[in-house]
Amino acid sequence: MNESMRAVVVEAPGGPEVLAVRTVPRPRASNDQVLIRVKAFGLNRSELHFRNGLAYSGSFPRIPGIEATGVVEEAPGGQFLPGQQVMTMMGGMGREFDGGYAEFVRVPAAQVIPFRSELPWEVVGAVPEMLQTAYGSLAIGVRAGDGDSLLIRGGTSSVGLALAVLAKQRGMQVLSTTRSESRRPLLESVGVDHVLIDDGDISERVRDIIPDGVDGAVELVGVNVMRDTLRSVRSGGVVCFTGMLSDQWTIPDFYPMDWLPNGVRLTSYSGEAADLPPRVLQEFLDAVAAGEARIPVGRTYAMDDIAQAHRDLEANVVGGKGVVLP
Repeated sequence: MNESMRAVVVEAPGGPEVLAVRTVPRPRASNDQVLIRVKAFGLNRSELHFRNGLAYSGSFPRIPGIEATGVVEEAPGGQFLPGQQVMTMMGGMGREFDGGYAEFVRVPAAQVIPFRSELPWEVVGAVPEMLQTAYGSLAIGVRAGDGDSLLIRGGTSSVGLALAVLAKQRGMQVLSTTRSESRRPLLESVGVDHVLIDDGDISERVRDIIPDGVDGAVELVGVNVMRDTLRSVRSGGVVCFTGMLSDQWTIPDFYPMDWLPNGVRLTSYSGEAADLPPRVLQEFLDAVAAGEARIPVGRTYAMDDIAQAHRDLEANVVGGKGVVLP
């Protein structure tokens, strides 16, 4: 058995050039852990924050990566069978302990989700964090109902695209934003009903479509536009703060009476693997295989191209979820 593996290692914070592909010892799993042979891992903006030294947690040197998809290599506790298809995400991956940017990753068994699919690895590899965040934002953050109207602020992000797919599966009316007219076909391809070109002030256009305001909204851009998002939602509706594509995280001199319209509720979502039920994952993959849903894969990369992958992610040119195939 080979005791080494290839992995991306970050010794200290910096630009994409700090992502170094190295040969390192392969981890071994204990009874409460699972060793996964990584077939694909997705790219996430939070990994840019960590690499730049901006994350609120984590340490260096580290193998980054908050998610991975593959097959079970070792499960000494018997929780899973060798060769079983699984996904994992969050739980400290890529920050407190080594993450998915590797040929193998060792994670707690409690954060491993099994599935069955014949979809290509580059497709299922896009799913874990994207689907978990999108599902959690809808089910926990917004508590959306079937047939509700939903505004997705930051719609061409991977989570925004997954949100649209999930919402349309539930018969929801979806309004989604992009800053570029050229991205309209991408949003329409995942079923978005109304594409809004975002100039920072869209609430009046939302109310031209739905006069009372949408039932719910997921904020993926950040606090620089959240005040306008709040004004797009009806009284009794919910805005879920999930993402910070703009890298603006906090509100100076926050005055709730001025920011929050009467009756509009503000929540947030930043969940874990336990928030994604295996049933939801399997139903989503089955819907994709049947042509009833779409996984918005952008570009795929080899591990040796990881620095370029991060450059593309920073430049917002991936066009969906970026996936690396080790």
